[in-house]
Amino acid sequence: MRNFAGCKKLYPIMNSNVDIRALNARIEAASGFVTMLTDGMQRTIVGQTHLTEALLVGLLADGHILLEGVPGLAKTLAIRTLSSLVDASFGRIQFTPDLLPADVIGTMVYSRTTDAFSVRRGPIFANFVLADEINRAPAKVQSALLQAMQEREVTIGDETMALPQPFLVMATQNPIEQEGTYALPEAQTDRFMLKVVVGYPSIEEEKRIVRASMREPIDQKAVMPVVDTKTILEARQLVKEVYVDERIEQYVADLVFATRYPEQYKLDDIKPYISYGGSPRASISLALAARAKAFLQRRGYVVPDDVRGIAYEVLRHRIGLNYEAEAAGVTADDIIKEILGKVEVP
Repeated sequence: MRNFAGCKKLYPIMNSNVDIRALNARIEAASGFVTMLTDGMQRTIVGQTHLTEALLVGLLADGHILLEGVPGLAKTLAIRTLSSLVDASFGRIQFTPDLLPADVIGTMVYSRTTDAFSVRRGPIFANFVLADEINRAPAKVQSALLQAMQEREVTIGDETMALPQPFLVMATQNPIEQEGTYALPEAQTDRFMLKVVVGYPSIEEEKRIVRASMREPIDQKAVMPVVDTKTILEARQLVKEVYVDERIEQYVADLVFATRYPEQYKLDDIKPYISYGGSPRASISLALAARAKAFLQRRGYVVPDDVRGIAYEVLRHRIGLNYEAEAAGVTADDIIKEILGKVEVP
């Protein structure tokens, strides 16, 4: 593996058409709200810095986020806090086995007064949508999210309506309970740019959580907005301008191709465990998320560390494992670790 400690100076000079200094200055001027969002999250959420960063990456890269973790790890609280910090509309859907698609997207309602049908919009018509415990709803309800998440529009009756911008679905799921749950199909999970696994806090963070719980309970209404939707949309456009060198593009493609054809990257030992690898959507998501990571670092260009730092979240739900992997106790994260260790870093 090559040493890329000096890559921050190397990559910007590869394309004379990109004024990296000017781009850095624009990002530095436009990214002040990132500090306010991070500080606001830290005032409410103890620890979980990785979760906070992943949420900001999804927000800036215009990608939906799936959070997985056992109950009590502040997944819902983190999403609600981020939504409160942005001056935008918020919708929450508590997924249950008896939920209907109309409960998500809305339905046609007949009015006796006007003797006509009108559209009653569902909670999906919001800037931020929290799909709580998404794996508790049956497939027909989960599929109701597909058009909304991919096309950013909803069709009710004969009318197709655009969803507000920005539009971000943040879903949670509980991995330890199987009774009364429905595993998300691959077509649904691939719509999420990131899958974030939320772990337990450290013992020091746990003590802080206990101390905080003995004081006044967290008042979500007290969390005041620090940024508006216009600023978020402008930041997203700036993220798309972050420079990606050809060698970084090759690195992204190599990482995804290694999930499909591991034998081409001297990864024959993991090939028996993979049933399918990441689609082109994985490559697109990895490049966009790496750009957002660079933006969070106030940088106008992507370095290999940006790609590696978000690779687990982008790829873990896009690698299909077979029964041999389950029997051997091999996880998607194990596969990604092997790939990151083998694929040559530019």
